[in-house]
Amino acid sequence: MMKARVLVTLKSGVLDPQGKAIHHALEGLGFPGINDVRAGKLIELDLADGVEDSAIEEMCRKLLANTVIENFKIERLG
Repeated sequence: MMKARVLVTLKSGVLDPQGKAIHHALEGLGFPGINDVRAGKLIELDLADGVEDSAIEEMCRKLLANTVIENFKIERLG
C-alpha cells in the first residue's frame, strides 16, 4: 500500500473568506503579528501499489481541486 497527500490551496488573488475569518478570530483572541491567513485542504489517499502519479493528478483535476481557483500539490509518502 502507498499513501499520498494532496494539498489544495487557493490561487493567489482569489479571495479567501475562511482565511479572513480565521485571521479575524486569531486577532480577537489576542494573537498579534499575523499579516494574512490562507486556508486550504489536506487530503490523504491510501492507494494500492502501482497507482501512477498521472492517476492521482487526474483525480485532482476531476474532483479533488477546482483548478479554476485552486492549486494542488501531490506528496507521495511511500
